[in-house]
Amino acid sequence: MTTDSAPTPAAGACDGFHPDLPDHPQHGHAADPSARSRVHHIRADDLDGDTAQTGGMRRFAAISGGRVGSERMWMGQTHVAPATSSADHHHGESETAIYIVSGHPEFVFLAEADSGTEEVRLRTGPGDYIFVPPFVPHREENPDPDVEAVVVIARSTQEAVVVNLPSLTVHRPV
Repeated sequence: MTTDSAPTPAAGACDGFHPDLPDHPQHGHAADPSARSRVHHIRADDLDGDTAQTGGMRRFAAISGGRVGSERMWMGQTHVAPATSSADHHHGESETAIYIVSGHPEFVFLAEADSGTEEVRLRTGPGDYIFVPPFVPHREENPDPDVEAVVVIARSTQEAVVVNLPSLTVHRPV
């Protein structure tokens, strides 16, 4: 009787794409030419908080041009503390997709109505998705007084584009 099993890695081998490549290469494709020729594993405890920020929330990069050599996307997490609202902001030309991991964050934006503009509030929960088109001003709010809201974000730009605004007023590019 034969049994199929995965080969046992050699001593000192990593769990990355290829045993001869380091598990955590130097971040960025300029510093690491092999960055675009391998699969990257970013551990939950290896997210980078040195990214564009908005008051009231904290962003952590997982996938970016600087970290793994991505050319057309950024992905990471955002944490909104209990009873907190972010500042109003948009993400420039970037499309943003959001997946709710925990909590019940609310996404607030202005929409055209018969009587002008009105504030729209999208209430979400774990498992929900949100799409934010380019240049749409919005803010995230966490009304829960006790539980942090955590979301996963994917953007169509290489880095986390964030333009903080004084209000939700729509500012279209010229």
